[in-house]
Amino acid sequence: MIDTHCHIDDPIYAADLDSFLQSQHEGGVEAILVPGVTVESCETVLNVCRRYCDYLFPALGLHPEEVRADYKNQLAQIKSVVNQVGSTLLVAIGEVGLDYHFSTEYKAEQQEAFREQLRWAMEYNLPVMVHSRDATEDSLEIIKNAYKQCLTDYGRPLLGVMHCFSGSRETALEYVRLGWKLGIGGVLTFKNSRLGEQLCPPDGKEGVPLSALVLETDAPYLAPVPHRGQTNESRYMIYVAERLANLYGVSAETVISTTSTTARNLFKI
Repeated sequence: MIDTHCHIDDPIYAADLDSFLQSQHEGGVEAILVPGVTVESCETVLNVCRRYCDYLFPALGLHPEEVRADYKNQLAQIKSVVNQVGSTLLVAIGEVGLDYHFSTEYKAEQQEAFREQLRWAMEYNLPVMVHSRDATEDSLEIIKNAYKQCLTDYGRPLLGVMHCFSGSRETALEYVRLGWKLGIGGVLTFKNSRLGEQLCPPDGKEGVPLSALVLETDAPYLAPVPHRGQTNESRYMIYVAERLANLYGVSAETVISTTSTTARNLFKI
């Protein structure tokens, strides 16, 4: 299994990281991708990924909830680090996007920060880890425009993954048609989640192909059932894989193999 989104630089894991990562490896996790979310996390993400360079792979970005009036200064600092490490170390730009859930005070700033970081992805030919909450229409419009711009300016598509996807079938298919992937994690296992029927509609409508999905945790958050409410771990993705296997009528091994191949191809790991 490949965890395509895990905040392993969170202090909650710091006490005994060696043994923790060993337990993830023993639990079937072959690689973990670690996104940045702030200026400060550039250092924590890169430090932990350099320490475990064959197992942890970094991305850098400014999370939409961190966008404030001084966002241009924050972006400049993160871009300076991106310029230093470039695509020789980074596997993606992220975690970036839009989040209107708690406030729309900096809505315009979030949108411009998102566009700017998508331009970084184009410049370095890197995929994007996108966070979108209560911002479906704006996120899709900005991504579509950036996708077209990348084709025009660079002769190649802009690719990425919609982190923690929990939207509609129609939205999912819009991204799939762009060649984008959907990050599926613990939410799929929650009792009241409707994500499963969006991925595999019971009424025979077009669903999302398994090859368009990647596994993720968003650890330490969103632990799947039966660990809901606990600190999440990458090895818990097995419960997500088993749920997907049930939905798609395949084995968990097939889910793991397919999603891992998709992750390797997208992030070039």
